[in-house]
Amino acid sequence: MSQSINLPRVDEFLQELAAIQQTSSKRIAILGSRHVPLTHQNLIELLSYALVLGGNQVITSGATGTNSAAIRGAMRADPNLLTVILPQSLDRQPRESREQLEQVIHLVENPKGDMLSLAEASSLCNQEIVVRCQQLICFAFHDSVTLLQTCEDAENQRKVVTLFYFD
Repeated sequence: MSQSINLPRVDEFLQELAAIQQTSSKRIAILGSRHVPLTHQNLIELLSYALVLGGNQVITSGATGTNSAAIRGAMRADPNLLTVILPQSLDRQPRESREQLEQVIHLVENPKGDMLSLAEASSLCNQEIVVRCQQLICFAFHDSVTLLQTCEDAENQRKVVTLFYFD
């Protein structure tokens, strides 16, 4: 009995393999939940730090938790290799985030998102981040609807997606 090979799947596999093996610098998005234990934040910060030391550009958003940890790591390694895209204007960000965000060199505000709910603005922001990246690393819970949708969108755009679950 002969089996047919699904050529588009083979092509997708080869593209993903080539992306993983790419040794030149990449644009890597790090996104994740706001509700992250401190030990996990330390690991995310270390990951971001190592990625930037390796010459990669890190792209994230401005929320507390995962994104804040990614910002700390990238800023420590090389602030020029960090881009933070906000779902809304800087003045709409929580006070505890604003001080950190004001130090970011490449900060993109989205004032159009000010008129939307945070969930809607975050979803649009994540879409913009996915378009700009080559690879997405996401830290989520199984019920993190917006983040899981972002991962699905990234996969549909043939981005390399690494998803870590906290639960």
